[in-house]
Amino acid sequence: MKRIRIGNGCGFWGDNLDAPIRLAQQGRLDYLTLEYLAELTMSILALLRQRNPDAGYATDFLDVLTRLVPTLESQPNLKIITNAGGMNPRACALAARKIVPNARIGIVCGDDLMPNLDELLAGGHPLNHLDSGAPLASLRQRVVSANAYLGSAPIAEALGLGTNIVITGRVADACLTVGPCLHEFGWPQNDWNRLCAGTVAGHLIECGAQATGGLWMNADASTHLETVGYPIAEIADDGSFTLTKPPGSGGRVNLETVAEQLLYEVADPARYFTPDVVADFTTPTFAQTAENVVECHGSKGRPATDTYKVSVAYRDGFAASGMLVIPGPKAASKARRSGEILLERLRLTGCTFEHSNIEALGSGDCVPGVLGRFDPPEAVLRVSVRDPDKKKVERFTKEFAPLVTSGFAGTTGYTTGRPVVREVFAYWPALIAKSAVHPVVELLC
Repeated sequence: MKRIRIGNGCGFWGDNLDAPIRLAQQGRLDYLTLEYLAELTMSILALLRQRNPDAGYATDFLDVLTRLVPTLESQPNLKIITNAGGMNPRACALAARKIVPNARIGIVCGDDLMPNLDELLAGGHPLNHLDSGAPLASLRQRVVSANAYLGSAPIAEALGLGTNIVITGRVADACLTVGPCLHEFGWPQNDWNRLCAGTVAGHLIECGAQATGGLWMNADASTHLETVGYPIAEIADDGSFTLTKPPGSGGRVNLETVAEQLLYEVADPARYFTPDVVADFTTPTFAQTAENVVECHGSKGRPATDTYKVSVAYRDGFAASGMLVIPGPKAASKARRSGEILLERLRLTGCTFEHSNIEALGSGDCVPGVLGRFDPPEAVLRVSVRDPDKKKVERFTKEFAPLVTSGFAGTTGYTTGRPVVREVFAYWPALIAKSAVHPVVELLC
């Protein structure tokens, strides 16, 4: 039975830059996937593209690609699939071609709805908020980005053009894995069980080391996360697969690490919606067959919906967050009181905020209601505010240092400077009919 090995060397923009290099060198891969995008990332990339029409993609990919050149030369059959294209896949591809001039680079785009957003809203696609039902038109002028999550078929189509690198915009994360399966195995796009299997494999590896011991509840010094290996899914034509990592690398692949990642960012395990299939994560059977090897069989899915999910980002004011260290007896109580003093001083000047939050980190506030509160001998005060008025937020950042001499004894931690004011981008989830979105696949010429 034909099998392909797909390894994911990146779980987000900012992940370990060495991981994809080690994985490509040691993993005996057919495909290396690199997953860079999150909802916040798309809004940041949209702003970068507004300032510079040649920007708007994950620039880390170019650093990684440069370091991968020797591996690509020694492994000419290795293919790379990445969503590093972000808001500007073509610009990313043009930059990549300068690094690997002989590569055949495929581009997948069509996910960006901003150029036609007003036309879509006027044409019966209101992009209502999935939770509140409010129409997007209510804040149209604040919208920064709007992207549909495309499926796996365009990736498979790009691979069919003989490409060895495929650069996409916003696609569903698991599709970076399912796309190669469609290409290699010729799976019908209504074979819901095999599409579900590929989605399970893709979901397990999409966050990088989270499937190989990263964030594992039982990780300890013996897990050797300093050399953690990134995940490899070896997938068969029938949809069964094994999950593993490069031999000799740190981390762990076992039923716990796999189960924890399987349920990551999942609302209803029986109905995990993707553009390709409604996957039922309660159906696959997992078995530990060797050290750091877990096998998966029996995945079952249901027909895909007729909509794409849309991720919209919009401007929602300004925020800042500052911290100070409060030592000594009853530190948490004094930290919370210090935060109250800070906000009260601002109130007395007429400066109040739409949202504010006071935390005494180290006393249970980081996960409220989980550990319970206690009063340690030192705590970190964190005060955060958000408001439409940038000037008010700027004024807030100037109120931390005074606590060092006019707060409780021992207050410290002010030497790193004032907090930074940042613009807030809020998330608006919506659906759009697939018939209104037109994926585009091209070979870079």
